Amino acid sequence: MARSKNRTSQEVNAGSMADIAFLLLIFFLVTTTIASDKGILNILPPKIDPNVPPPDIKKNERNIFNILINANDDLLVEGEYRRTPEGLDQDIKEFILNFGAPTEKGSALWSTLPASLQAQALRRPESSDDPTEAVVSIKTNRGTSYELYLEVFDMAKKAYFEIYGERVGLTADEYRTLTGDDEASKALQDKGKEGIPMAISIAEPDKIGGN
Repeated sequence: MARSKNRTSQEVNAGSMADIAFLLLIFFLVTTTIASDKGILNILPPKIDPNVPPPDIKKNERNIFNILINANDDLLVEGEYRRTPEGLDQDIKEFILNFGAPTEKGSALWSTLPASLQAQALRRPESSDDPTEAVVSIKTNRGTSYELYLEVFDMAKKAYFEIYGERVGLTADEYRTLTGDDEASKALQDKGKEGIPMAISIAEPDKIGGN
């Protein structure tokens, strides 16, 4: 008769498993980059003092590039109907670079532009006086989709970035990536936008087409 053998079951030592799991958790928390939506990076104007009346700024109508977006996401650009914003960035760029009736600042700015931008500049008397006077106005209503508003707003910024970048030998995307954290980057930023402020006006939406 065979003798029965007492077999002891082998247990896995799990005493340090919790420590290992904790260390792995810390490792992934430290090394993982969590993407986050930053929204629109804009510098907001200072808060208006209710005791101080707003300045009376008179702007010639030809110096304002009007973009209206209704509740159906149709556009009215300078009085002309558009179904899509295709090509809007180039129209805005032409408006900014127009020298219809240049001011003293505009005449001085002309001499700082590279030949490539001077070749693109127009002299239409019915358009903006010069880049120092040009303003892009975007007006929506409550029913306008947020996606289209962002697209139009980004195209307006793209027009400016193309001008800024071309002044310093960069593309619009390359100019966008300049952080200004170092002297070289800051110098390129300042030289690109010198004399040409990014004048984009966001008008208060109409209460039409939304809640």
